[in-house]
This record gives sequence, C-alpha cells and structure tokens, in this order.
Amino acid sequence: MIRRKRKVRKFRGSHTHGWGCKKKHRGGGSRGGKGMAGTGKRKDQKWTWVIKYAPDRLGKRGFHRPKVLHYTPQTINLRDIEENLQLFLDTGIAHEEEGRLVVDTTQLGVDKVLGSGEITRSLVVKAYYVTPKAEEKIKAAGGEVLLA
Repeated sequence: MIRRKRKVRKFRGSHTHGWGCKKKHRGGGSRGGKGMAGTGKRKDQKWTWVIKYAPDRLGKRGFHRPKVLHYTPQTINLRDIEENLQLFLDTGIAHEEEGRLVVDTTQLGVDKVLGSGEITRSLVVKAYYVTPKAEEKIKAAGGEVLLA
C-alpha cells in the first residue's frame, strides 16, 4: 500500500489519535516513568532500551569529593593592601617597626597575597603564601616578604 500522506498527519485534529477514549494514553502512567525508571527489579521492560540507547548511563561514574573537603584559599591583592593601609593601621593589623610598615595578612584570615595592583610604599608583608608576581612588586618598592 502506498501512503500518499505521512502517518503523522493522519491523526492531526483527532482528539484520541486512534486510542479510543480520551482517558487512555493520556498521562505519565502510560509512559511507565521518567528517565531510568523501570530498570530495577522488573528490568526486562527497559533493559534492552538502556543497552541500546543509553549504555553510558549504567553504573556509577567518577568521584566527587565531599563539600567539607572543598577548600578555596582566602586571597588579597596588593591593590587592596595599598588602599586599606590606614584602616589596617587603625585596627592593629599593620604596625610600624623600625621605620617600616609591617602588614600581617595572617590576622585578616588571608592565606595568599596576589600581585594585582601597584604598591607605592616600602612594606614588610607577613603572609602564609605570596605569589611570585606579588613578591617581585613588593621588593621593587623596597619592601620585604616574610612567610609565616
């Protein structure tokens, strides 16, 4: 038999698309479930579909570290140290020692000093870690880096 119209067009305008009562084949119950539903105890129903169309969904993949173990270091830029120097002096984070300003970033709860920005004064910066670029800029301004 030759079809002159596509099969999809055959039921356009039909309420039931050939399933009789409107209630039949209407909800999600006729579909059987979403995603990988039905691949459990009675797995024969969907197992062949899974093997054919979604073989990569079988089994566990990868490893995810617990959120507790995720660690993002707290950082500060040289620009921020320069801008907030007076505030640091007022709060006691920075102090003057032998004619030089000493900035203790460990008191701020900062782990790493980054090199973004410029420094105009000679500073002694205490930190747990300082990037090479930041260290270069501090020394170029006549300062010093002390690792805690």
